Amino acid sequence: MIDDRPCACGMLLNVVVAFTVILGEEPIMKNLSLTNTLSGTQEPFQARSNQKVSLYVCGVTPYDFAHMGHGRCYVTFDLLYRLLLFLGYDVTYCRNFTDVDDKLLSRAQQELGDRLQYPAVAQKYIDAYHEDMKALNCLIPSCEPRVTETIPEIIAFIEGLIGQDKAYVVNGDVYYRVRSFEPYGKLSKRDIDELESGARIDVDDRKEDPLDFALWKSEPEGMFWKSPWGYGRPGWHIECSAMAKKFLGDQIDIHGGGMDLMFPHHENEIAQTEGLTGKEFVKYWVHNAFVTINKEKMSKSLGNFFTLREVFKKFDPMVIRYYFLAHHYRAPLDFTFENLEAMSKSYQRLCKAFEQYDCSQKMTTEQMKTSSTVERMLGFLCDDLNASGMFGVLFEALRTLRADEACKIKAFVLTVLGLDLIPLKQEVIMTPEIERMMRERDEARATRDWNRADQLRDALQKLGVEVQDKPIKKG
Repeated sequence: MIDDRPCACGMLLNVVVAFTVILGEEPIMKNLSLTNTLSGTQEPFQARSNQKVSLYVCGVTPYDFAHMGHGRCYVTFDLLYRLLLFLGYDVTYCRNFTDVDDKLLSRAQQELGDRLQYPAVAQKYIDAYHEDMKALNCLIPSCEPRVTETIPEIIAFIEGLIGQDKAYVVNGDVYYRVRSFEPYGKLSKRDIDELESGARIDVDDRKEDPLDFALWKSEPEGMFWKSPWGYGRPGWHIECSAMAKKFLGDQIDIHGGGMDLMFPHHENEIAQTEGLTGKEFVKYWVHNAFVTINKEKMSKSLGNFFTLREVFKKFDPMVIRYYFLAHHYRAPLDFTFENLEAMSKSYQRLCKAFEQYDCSQKMTTEQMKTSSTVERMLGFLCDDLNASGMFGVLFEALRTLRADEACKIKAFVLTVLGLDLIPLKQEVIMTPEIERMMRERDEARATRDWNRADQLRDALQKLGVEVQDKPIKKG
């Protein structure tokens, strides 16, 4: 369930506070680099405020269950969040919910027969989303604001844009003047003169320019929220600008999301925020690539998607997380169940490698760092989140794994990669041989031949059969 208390973004949730305390306070290295979509190059990371980092990631519109594309995005930024914490940064991670939207209103009409029942539908899918993120072992962000809880800030933001002549009102609707922001297109590298009205740009004859986009959508009297322009609700793009400003300030360090959001959503965020404040909005823009099926983007609009919970029925969520991490976040990931089968075997091997070691004692960051393998793994992660290269180091180390190194490496995998390393439960096919062994064991127990019963139990367990004995009746 989501915590509805006011979000104090200057303070992390208990789980993250505990995480940070264990890891230490001082940054342990400063050579993290990230590919910045804005510059198109990989750049050394330098926070605006020394040890404090602000991270904003666009969240979901909760009108359906999260799919594999969502999973990849939020595992990617969970890895970045964990890495920043490991490096000693004080991170405020904000991820929003678009809990009022055309699609959500349509879903409410479809499911409940009334579009105004959208809060109930949103809550249903927010709860499901939280369950999915927990299954993937994603840390809880510092803040999870909702659009419906940010209306006063959104209205104030729009008023500021109108006051600077960056926006205009038409019959209760408010539009942003795209051409009032000279560098429009700098993120997506698009020429404003070549842009045309597209699928995600509202076509409306009342607009001064086809590229202008809605900041506020008018509704009939008494519907949704009252504003200086009449009743209505926010447009899609304004919400993230307002929430980022409210919880992280005018300027933030890292803004993330899927590549599909680069244009127009993130481009419009830049125009709105920088149009209002006159300051650089985001220092580092980070985008993950799509999950595809047959080389085509997985999306709800195309109908070619698998929800996370559908895939969880066939594969352990840790296998899914491992699958996402093993592919570089900026490379397209073509999804197949055959690939997941292979990844499941690879992940099981990883789990089994650490199973024999007692690593119950907590490990500090400095203790982990004394491992040369951990240092090499960390080097790859700091190189634009190169987890695939890092796994190469890890599996190479497994060949000659020593007991004194094992727990340091395992702690790093648990802490930064978020993999629980619990061996997977294997599905057992009941062969005639297994059935024979089980009958023999029952007979051995019936005659109290305990040695033979124990031998057969051990043999069955090696085959993946969990043996649960019932008490033998006296007589």
